[in-house]
Amino acid sequence: MQRPTFRVMKNGYDRFAVDDAIERYAAQTAQLEKKIELYQQQLIERETQLEELKEKYRQMVQSDENRRETADQIARVSLREANEIINTAQKNADLIIGEALASARGILEDLSRLYDQAGTVKTDAKDQLEQLLRDLDNFRLPEMPDLRWLQEAQKKLR
Repeated sequence: MQRPTFRVMKNGYDRFAVDDAIERYAAQTAQLEKKIELYQQQLIERETQLEELKEKYRQMVQSDENRRETADQIARVSLREANEIINTAQKNADLIIGEALASARGILEDLSRLYDQAGTVKTDAKDQLEQLLRDLDNFRLPEMPDLRWLQEAQKKLR
């Protein structure tokens, strides 16, 4: 904004023009303060969202770890059962051995798919969180206007 100029009157400046300028500055100041409050509110909301996403990420990581532990346990149990089946099959017949190996192969393929899916879920969650962190790092609040002119106007009014 341009610095206002006022007509010089008998006992100072044109009072109505000065009052009008002060009202405009007060309205503009109030508007800027509302914007600041809005931006601060938005920042708080974004920080809350970030914390929620971090918590979701932690839960997903924990869930991924639990899935991996379960998959490891399943793998150990499966391998143990497969070995027992193989030992029994060797004692009984070549046909039983073939069936046991086919069953073990299917279980191991399922485990392999579970491992691949768990890795994909973890990578996707990590990418989303990193994108959100980049977005938050790029968020900037507008600069505050120079209010020295208001202080100068107040000094002149005194």
